[in-house]
Amino acid sequence: MRLKSLSDAIYTPTGWRRVLSSIANELHADEYLSLFTPLHHSPLLSSKRAAMIISRARFMALLFAILTPSWSVIDYLIFPVEINAPLISMRLVVSCAFLALVFFTRPGIMLASAYRILFALFLIPSVFHLLVYLLIAQHTLSGISGAIAMGYAFLPFILICGLSVFPLSILENLVLSSVILLTQLLALLFNPNNLDMMSFGVTFWLLILLTGISTVAGCSQLAFMLTLVRQAVRDPLTGCFTRRSGEELLTLQYAISQRSNMPLVLAFVDLDHFKDINDHAGHEAGDLVLRQAVISITQVLRVNDILARWGGDEFLIIMPNTDIHQADVALSRLRLTGLGERPDGEFLTASIGISERLQDETTNQHFLTELADHRMYLAKERGRNRIVHEG
Repeated sequence: MRLKSLSDAIYTPTGWRRVLSSIANELHADEYLSLFTPLHHSPLLSSKRAAMIISRARFMALLFAILTPSWSVIDYLIFPVEINAPLISMRLVVSCAFLALVFFTRPGIMLASAYRILFALFLIPSVFHLLVYLLIAQHTLSGISGAIAMGYAFLPFILICGLSVFPLSILENLVLSSVILLTQLLALLFNPNNLDMMSFGVTFWLLILLTGISTVAGCSQLAFMLTLVRQAVRDPLTGCFTRRSGEELLTLQYAISQRSNMPLVLAFVDLDHFKDINDHAGHEAGDLVLRQAVISITQVLRVNDILARWGGDEFLIIMPNTDIHQADVALSRLRLTGLGERPDGEFLTASIGISERLQDETTNQHFLTELADHRMYLAKERGRNRIVHEG
């Protein structure tokens, strides 16, 4: 009966949240799934995580590039020439591979780039460990040379512990750790006669335990990032993105649009005569109007569209994979349905300026932003409560 209760506590969603709350108790209920897989991460979280992973991976690659060849002196003094010559050669090759990761990988915000350098960072030493094992297994060593040779068995443990440096989900941790664990299994397949099954089993079990510990450490970092990003990117009054986070998302979406050669629309929305509301009805009434306007705007946007509060009563809408016509249809629908009511009962209107990357032939996101902002002011000059996408 007690076992059944324990099982129910673990396998129900509430049970999982209780277990994961020990890792991070500040997560919202809908954020726990993000600890399991990166598929539910927001674009902003993914870009920040990618930048952190690439930065830390390059640092670790530089550290490995320095430390790996420095041990060649010990190999030369301890091992016979038939071992130290190929061993030192492999160390130099591995060091060059690590240096290539340092100098040919640039800081970025794309998760695909982060995955590539992270996979290479752990694949290189894993292959090195397997080759060293196969080399040493061909010789009978004793004394200090045998002790040094046994020290190579600790490399997989170092690599597994290295995973804890990165903010990774459970799935990402398991995929990367499987690369390291696979080299241990390949050692058994390639040279089963010289392998002590008892010591291999103990070693493999310890690696699995360390994998669990590094996974918890990586999830803790990821949970901390989730909390910080959520708190930093949202405007406390309206709930939409802040200007700073909007700028970061715009940089990301512009890069994606350029790489895929897809359209990207920006729309500046400025509420008409909003200052009059604050002056005559007070700031509390103005805050209520802002919240109602955000709800109205959000209702006409798609899931992938982004809404950021750019200023007091000014909002920026980022619409990926959208051309001018599609944006005009959506925003015209917003004008028809309305942005809410003013305190005096009249409808709240807005002046909207639109720009699109391909049609306007912009070279960077700053020009695209300035163009949408300019057209928003044209809409105000032409009588307000209108959309302008030319001029």
